[in-house]
Amino acid sequence: MQRSLTDYIFITLKGIAMGAADVVPGVSGGTIAFISGIYEELINSVNKINIKALKILKTQGVLPFWKYINGNFLLSLIIGIGISIFSLAKAIKWLLENKPILLWSFFFGLVIASIFMVAKEVTKWRLNTILIFLAGALVAYYISIIPPMQNTESTVFIFFSGALAICAMILPGISGAFILVLLGAYSTILHAIDQKNIKIIALFALGAIFGLLSFARILKWMFSNYKNLTLALLTGFIFGSLNKIWPWKKTLSWYKNSHGVDVPLLQESISPFNFNGNPQLLWAIILALVGFLTIFLLEKIAAKKS
Repeated sequence: MQRSLTDYIFITLKGIAMGAADVVPGVSGGTIAFISGIYEELINSVNKINIKALKILKTQGVLPFWKYINGNFLLSLIIGIGISIFSLAKAIKWLLENKPILLWSFFFGLVIASIFMVAKEVTKWRLNTILIFLAGALVAYYISIIPPMQNTESTVFIFFSGALAICAMILPGISGAFILVLLGAYSTILHAIDQKNIKIIALFALGAIFGLLSFARILKWMFSNYKNLTLALLTGFIFGSLNKIWPWKKTLSWYKNSHGVDVPLLQESISPFNFNGNPQLLWAIILALVGFLTIFLLEKIAAKKS
């Protein structure tokens, strides 16, 4: 695929959007990849990093190897994700602590629009696709109500947290950051990024690479053999995740993280009219609409480009 510099700049921008989404618990970078039209290419490119690629590197050199794995695409995306995670980690952390309703409202609108975008890719809705959709929705909803584990910073735990989180990150609707919250590792990783703790970041990155190379092969097989059912499942995942990103929450219990800060343990979604405090309803609706329209604007741009 012949691409111009402008194309790679747009891919980097999509990576920035994926990275921003992955920092927020409840929002999936995989959803952003899907709606921006690069999801299948991402899965296929990751799958090219295999034994055959190493043989090409050994026998033919770096350039054929780089072309085989779609290196320019992957590098552009990784640069975007990296820029986003390291530059936005502080901002997202601040928004989550100080403006949670407005942040979640924007992402709620974005995810609602994503459901329509992914669902319309299903060519035929039959009984089996509907059942798979419902199964995906139930799984995602169940994940959203599981109480988090207590925080741990062991080497093995950080490695496997990276592996599990990356699997979730490339699944539309399942948030990698939220998986980290469930595992109790979210504050550890966010703090490590904020403080530039190379040891923890490196361990997490190694785990993520391991998880990505393993899980991407399963996804590629699913898309190759059961594309319609896979799309229905992903639509269900996104739909089921809405509970987690509902802006108005009531905290039922708290726990202290590794830094001695009180963090919500169990929360339930409530009506904005029953919210204890300022529900910021007008701004929440406006930002939800902005999130919703952002997805349709991205799709129109992608369709026009195609």
